[in-house]
Amino acid sequence: MTSSIELSKPITLPCGATLKNRLGKSAMTEGLADEYDRPTKQHEVLYETWSRGGTGLHITGNVMIDRRYLERAGNVVLENDDDLALFSSWAKAGTIGGNHLWVQLSHPGRQCPRMVNSQPLSPSDVQLDLVGNFGKPRPMTKADIEDVISRFTHSALLVKRAGFTGVQIHCAHGYLLSQFLSSKTNQRTDEYGGSLENRARIIREVITSVRKAVGKQFSIAVKLNSSDFQKGGFSLEDCVKVATWITEDGIDLLEISGGTYEQLSLFGVEPTEVRESTRKREAYFIEYAKTIKQHTSVPLMITGGFRQRNVMETALANGEVDVIGLARPLCTQPNCSKDLIEGKVNALDDYEHALILGKGFWGNNSPISLIKAINGFGQVGFYYWQIIRLANGQSPEITTSVLRYFFKHVTNDLRLNIRRKRASR
Repeated sequence: MTSSIELSKPITLPCGATLKNRLGKSAMTEGLADEYDRPTKQHEVLYETWSRGGTGLHITGNVMIDRRYLERAGNVVLENDDDLALFSSWAKAGTIGGNHLWVQLSHPGRQCPRMVNSQPLSPSDVQLDLVGNFGKPRPMTKADIEDVISRFTHSALLVKRAGFTGVQIHCAHGYLLSQFLSSKTNQRTDEYGGSLENRARIIREVITSVRKAVGKQFSIAVKLNSSDFQKGGFSLEDCVKVATWITEDGIDLLEISGGTYEQLSLFGVEPTEVRESTRKREAYFIEYAKTIKQHTSVPLMITGGFRQRNVMETALANGEVDVIGLARPLCTQPNCSKDLIEGKVNALDDYEHALILGKGFWGNNSPISLIKAINGFGQVGFYYWQIIRLANGQSPEITTSVLRYFFKHVTNDLRLNIRRKRASR
């Protein structure tokens, strides 16, 4: 096999930072924090393993800016400098391979589980109705909005002090900043609601504030939905406008993904509107990226579905994307980036199609909601379990019992919640 010229090319970002190749690890929530929401030795082991695997850019899973509101128990929280030494150890271990390591900063908004907080925050009081797991949110006041902007800014500055090489501001997947963008979840009538310009205001203020705090040479990325894939929600047209605005605000990389908890495109469940040609070319969001590329100059990273080396190379060569985002394959093949670049593999692991309950009977299109939930969360659980094994210095464990991983995931999340509750007493 021949080595990949396209994948191995470095890229220099607007801030002057250079990524050593065109492969990026997209954020995956790790669930490895201790009961006090602090980084652990497992984070160091996991990210050192991935760092040695050859990926040019690594983005951490959700690091929360406010201990009161988590995406799930097991999230790391960075809201003050009490445990900055632990973050510095994580940063050092995760850059041992000469790669960049950026921290994804996030606030869950209404997507904060009841077991963490029964009354989360959101732009409006629109509740997430998903098996009763989420409480009705409290509409944010102006003071709440100012506090969130301040928290993103302060956390970003702490990220820089800890020795990480950049931050990614999470504005996708239905989390708080994404909730502001969607008219389904943002029903405000003040300057943060109504028009798209108003709904994007908080994101632009966060970016401007973070840039002022960290300086011009520190990398700032944004993760943005191409679409929510929901009628009346955030659309591709909206995405193009927001992408143009935040490019003007001075970001260095834009990662495009899509979906929310209610429409799980982020987990690889494609909306019906995605063209068949896109499915054949694997990358879920690449057709959307082409449109965004026509209107912005910021380097673009696409995550979702890339498995074939030739598809990645073609997307890069055609200028459709600047960085190829990988996530799940790194859980089962932690050295896959090096192997792709050196031409040792032409395709990456793809276990989603094997992890389906009742596969021979109805495929992945079960009419039964429970079966759909088991398949979805079982697949998620499979990859979470591989992360835990890598973090413990173990090799991936490949079996295809979706029920097994469903129960592993559910029981592990329950354990993390109980442990955190006990620690807070």
